Amino acid sequence: MIYLDNNATTAIASEVFEAMKPYFTEKFWNPSSMYDPAIALARDIAAARKSIAAHLGVKTATPILFTSCATESNNTAILGAVRANPDRKHIITSKVEHPAVLEVCRDLERRGYSISWIDVDTDGNLDLKQYVHALRPKETLLISIMHANNETGVIFPVERLARIAKETDPDILFHADATQSVSKLPIDLSGSFSNVDLLSFSGHKFHAPKGVGALYVRPGTPIRPYLIGGHQENGRRGGTENVPYIIGMACALDLAAETHEEDFARMLRLRDRLQKGIEEAVPFVEINGKNAKRMPNTLNVAAHSVEGESLLMLMNQEGIAVSSGSACTSGSLEPSHVLVAMKVPSSALQGSIRFSLSRYTTEEEIDKAIAAFKRSVENVRSASPYWNKTEHKPDFSKYFKNESI
Repeated sequence: MIYLDNNATTAIASEVFEAMKPYFTEKFWNPSSMYDPAIALARDIAAARKSIAAHLGVKTATPILFTSCATESNNTAILGAVRANPDRKHIITSKVEHPAVLEVCRDLERRGYSISWIDVDTDGNLDLKQYVHALRPKETLLISIMHANNETGVIFPVERLARIAKETDPDILFHADATQSVSKLPIDLSGSFSNVDLLSFSGHKFHAPKGVGALYVRPGTPIRPYLIGGHQENGRRGGTENVPYIIGMACALDLAAETHEEDFARMLRLRDRLQKGIEEAVPFVEINGKNAKRMPNTLNVAAHSVEGESLLMLMNQEGIAVSSGSACTSGSLEPSHVLVAMKVPSSALQGSIRFSLSRYTTEEEIDKAIAAFKRSVENVRSASPYWNKTEHKPDFSKYFKNESI
C-alpha cells in the first residue's frame, strides 16, 4: 500500500517508538505519585514539555497543556474561553474549519451565541475584509481560525489576523488550530505569533502516536478547565498524563526540527511533481487552492464527472491510500464543506481527492499514484452518465446551467 493520506494520520517514526518503549514497561509509574521513580517520571514529562515549548518559540514550559488530541485541544480552547468570559457572546470563525471547531461553534450558536462565519474565495483564501467587519469591540469573545486547512492545505495568515484582532480590542482572544502546520511550518509564539492566545495541535500528524495532543495557553489568558477531576497539568486538566505518548510527541518534534528545511523542500518538490503529473495525464481536473499559499505536502484534486467514493475504491484497489477530505467526515455522503465554501463547480464537487505526503514519501510512489489516478478516473468516467463519451469531456448540460469549469 502506498500511503498518501498523511493529513489523516502519520506512521509512528521508528525513533519515536523506541523512545516510548521504556514507558510501557519499567517506567510505568504514575507521575503524580511521591516515590522516587514516579518523581523521575514527572521530570521526564517536564523535559518533554520544555522541549515542545522551545520548538514553538515559547520561553517557559508552563503554557503547554497536554491533551488527548487536537479535538480536545480545540474544545478546551473554545469552551474554556466561553466559561471564563460569560459577558461576551460573539465568536468569529471560518466556514472551512475542521469539524472539531465547526461543530462546537454550531452548538454554541444553538445555545444563543452569535457566530460570524467568514467566507473564503475560490482559492480558499479567507475574506479579510469580511473578517475585519465582523470584529465587535467589547462584544467579540473569541476568534478561532485554522493555520492551514486540512483538506486543501491553504494557509491562513493567522499572525496578521491575530494582530488585527488585538488592535481592535486587546481583550479578544485568538485561537489557532495548528494541527496540520505544527512541525511543517515555522511557528514562533514569542515572535510573529505573539498575538495568538491559544494554539492547538496533535502528535499523530507528525509521526507521533494517536492519543496525544497539546494546547498552548498564553499566560494570563482567561480560560477554564475542560476536564475537571484532578490537579494534573497545573490544575488545568484532570486525568493522569499519558506519559509514553507525551514522550513520543516531544521526540517526534525533535526529529522534525532536525530535518525541517530538507523535509519541506522535498515534500514541496514531490507535491509539485504529483500536481504536474496529474494535470498532464488527466483532462478536466481542478487543483483546489492552486493559486493560494499552501502546505508543501497537500494536494486537493477534483475531477469533473467523477463520483468520489467510486474513485476512492478504485484507488484503493490500485494500492493507493488517499481520502476525499477530512478523515473525521469520511463517513458522510455530503460534499466537502470546504469545497462548497470555495464554490467548486457541481461537476467536480463530488470527485475530489486529497493527497497528503510525509517525509517518507518517495518519487516512485508519486509516479505510481499519478498512473493509478489516471486509470481510476478513466474507469469511473467510462460508466458515468455525466461524461460525454463521444467528445471525451464532461456533459455540462446535466449540471446547473449557471456553472461551468
